[in-house]
Amino acid sequence: DGLKTGADDYLSKPFEPEELFGRVKIIINGAWIGVVDEPLEYFKYRKKMKYKGVGTFEFLYKDSEFYFIEMNTRLQVEHTVTEMITNVDLVKLQIETAAGNELKIKQKDIKKNGHAIECRINAEDPETFIPSPGKVTEYDPPGGIGVRVDSHLYAGYTVSPYYDALIAKICAHSYDRKSAIKRMSFALEEFFIDGIKTNKDLQEIIMQEPNFFEGKISINYWKDILSID
Repeated sequence: DGLKTGADDYLSKPFEPEELFGRVKIIINGAWIGVVDEPLEYFKYRKKMKYKGVGTFEFLYKDSEFYFIEMNTRLQVEHTVTEMITNVDLVKLQIETAAGNELKIKQKDIKKNGHAIECRINAEDPETFIPSPGKVTEYDPPGGIGVRVDSHLYAGYTVSPYYDALIAKICAHSYDRKSAIKRMSFALEEFFIDGIKTNKDLQEIIMQEPNFFEGKISINYWKDILSID
């Protein structure tokens, strides 16, 4: 994502490329795994577009090369990963920029600290991925150092069948990827929700799966490792 207010005021955040998909949607986001270079040269095109505001550039990465996919004119669900790594409130900057204010920070001011991972909790069956709308009878989110939960849920809330199944984002931050995964495992274990089905149990399985823990994942992860077609 990036915020641009003038010719030289630009903040990029290429910090969230690790993504693990469910049947169709992404369910896990994380920071870079072993990627040193960043595709900052691509952001020069925002000047040619004369784009002002928040934007998300998407890339594929293979063999030390970045391949541009698209740009979206908004923050995306996984912006929390970057916020935890950089301690920069991107939502606040987005609002300030939309109000016509200039950015008060520069790219050189952005310092990356540790690793963050995000699990998207969906109201769906963890085996069939069929949506599970209904009334939430109990809701107890996790907490503690390095854990963040973004959600609108509460006990008594009714999950609608007419919108996206995403109902919560659990984020964990630590000094490296493996410790962030361990912290996420504890957070998922602490997390309790009843009344509807969610993919929480599936997320717990993934966090404890050896190949994922070591970063050995691919587009065939579901079929080859978890035996999910």
